[in-house]
Amino acid sequence: MLPRQHRNLRHSWRRARQQWVERIEFVKIGAVLVLLAGALAVALTAGARGGPAQAVTAPAVPLELGAAQILGALAFAGAGGAQNLVQSNWIRDKGLGMGARMPKLVSPVTGRPEAAPATGYRFPPDEPNLARWRGWWRVANTEQLVSFVLITVVTITVMSMLAHATVFGREVANDVTFLHVEGEVLNRRTGWFGTFFWIIGAYSLFAAALGILDYMGRLVSDSLKVTYLAASTRWSESALYVAVVWALIAIGGVVLLAGFDQPLALLIVSAVVGGFMMFLYSGLLVILNRRALPREIGLRGYRLVVMGLIFLFFAFFAALTIIDRIRGL
Repeated sequence: MLPRQHRNLRHSWRRARQQWVERIEFVKIGAVLVLLAGALAVALTAGARGGPAQAVTAPAVPLELGAAQILGALAFAGAGGAQNLVQSNWIRDKGLGMGARMPKLVSPVTGRPEAAPATGYRFPPDEPNLARWRGWWRVANTEQLVSFVLITVVTITVMSMLAHATVFGREVANDVTFLHVEGEVLNRRTGWFGTFFWIIGAYSLFAAALGILDYMGRLVSDSLKVTYLAASTRWSESALYVAVVWALIAIGGVVLLAGFDQPLALLIVSAVVGGFMMFLYSGLLVILNRRALPREIGLRGYRLVVMGLIFLFFAFFAALTIIDRIRGL
């Protein structure tokens, strides 16, 4: 093989390795959208289709679930916990907006790692720069409205309708085995959709776990590099990312080997931690926008009020969860 061809092949392989998590997540989104379309077309009963209207006209909070499960459900509705925080990290690596001025996260095995900390870049707040900022802000808001709000609302609504149409009123254990019952009911009705439901569900869980490993690696490595290891030439952000990911895998293995293998219990614990995290970072985001960012681009007006209300909302449920656990002890 010629040297130039060898370099091109190596570059193509490196680029493919850097994008594999992103591609898996895109496949997951497509698979879930196909599942939702199939549910609406062949699996939902007429009664289940009337569920959203009833939820709007007669809403109720299932207090019998307990504070921990309610907080977990709120944190996991859509993308909760640290997943919201990693959005800017992904934008940076894609080179969008001011991400073009930031170092990229490159595999230390397949590419040259960047050692520079991602401390950010503050542009002069003159009119040309602010015009570009407002243009980027409109694109960011549109992207979030479509890919986060719209898809989240549609997905949660349809999957709730599907669960109501299949397991509501049945004797089902309060654990993840309801998914098995749901699939069996769907198979009896359609002959095949339950199996399809299980396959998409298993792939979605795999992609979610992979995404969590990726975003935790991104967040922790970014924070460590900026805060404690900015001057280190040995520990680049990419090397920290690999170390954090493998540490998380090892910790997960130890947890399972120790006997903590009940899916619902682990889900509740992780969801509650995500709820507490949202309580903390909502307050930190308010402080960041009021004190650190230039006034021209910091949140203000109704957006700042909403952020403050979100902080109080999660603070209330976090406190309620602590009180509930203390009473349980």
